[in-house]
Amino acid sequence: MSAIDDLPPLRDVVERFDLAAKKSLGQNFLYDLNLTGKIARAAGPLEGVTVIEIGPGPGGLTRALLANGAARVIAVERDPRCLPALAEIAAHYPGRLEVIEGDALETDLSKLADPHVGPARIVANLPYNVGTALLTQWLDTEIWPPWFDRLTLMFQREVAERIVATPGERVDYGRLGVLCGWRTKARILFDVPPSAFTPPPKVTSSVVELVPRQMPENCDRRALFLVTQAAFGQRRKMLRQSLKGLSVGGRAVDANALLERAGIEGTKRAEEIDISGFVRLARAASEPAG
Repeated sequence: MSAIDDLPPLRDVVERFDLAAKKSLGQNFLYDLNLTGKIARAAGPLEGVTVIEIGPGPGGLTRALLANGAARVIAVERDPRCLPALAEIAAHYPGRLEVIEGDALETDLSKLADPHVGPARIVANLPYNVGTALLTQWLDTEIWPPWFDRLTLMFQREVAERIVATPGERVDYGRLGVLCGWRTKARILFDVPPSAFTPPPKVTSSVVELVPRQMPENCDRRALFLVTQAAFGQRRKMLRQSLKGLSVGGRAVDANALLERAGIEGTKRAEEIDISGFVRLARAASEPAG
């Protein structure tokens, strides 16, 4: 394990501050600074960039981001036990690390970064129990392109496969794949074995890169979220059945008429429809019939 700075080894930090990972918080710590450095480098050149990190824990990835040149790191951590360890890192990198105690699901990250300073991006070893919810939240923003220029995130491998899935991979393809593929270009960068973590999870993890599309196919995002939720909520059923009861903007939508306007056969299932098909459905659902 190569040193990236002259701060104490992470294992010593964890022991000194009694930072045993909590399962209830979805914590799995990375001690290997070679690996955290690899994740930081995967986030692209960091000079002049403000990085938002979620769940830094004892600060392994935080240190790597700073050591690799991030102009500023804003770390959002809900576990107060980790704050003293992060304060040591902040003292070592004066003016470059800001630590915010709070729940990322309840934090408006867009207000943390200053667009006048430079680009912002999110880099994180996300807690398994909130990773998908956080990603969906970041995709569900009215203004697009968004305030961040890239997401470099670690998920369970099965979630990563769902993020990049296409209709040709029906087992993995679902609502998450549609939403991610609609607004971003997503790819899996590399895997991380369970043995890299303390405690080791039961599954392999993957680092995923999501780069916002400058001009996604045009449709109402709320309609797309609702249509995909209905379609994949009953994915074994034909669309003419799964879309029954769909309501968009407080208005009930006739499933058969919707499918006809979108040019999609009612006997199709959600897993057979590509992103463009769901965009057509969202457009048709958000427009008054007639």
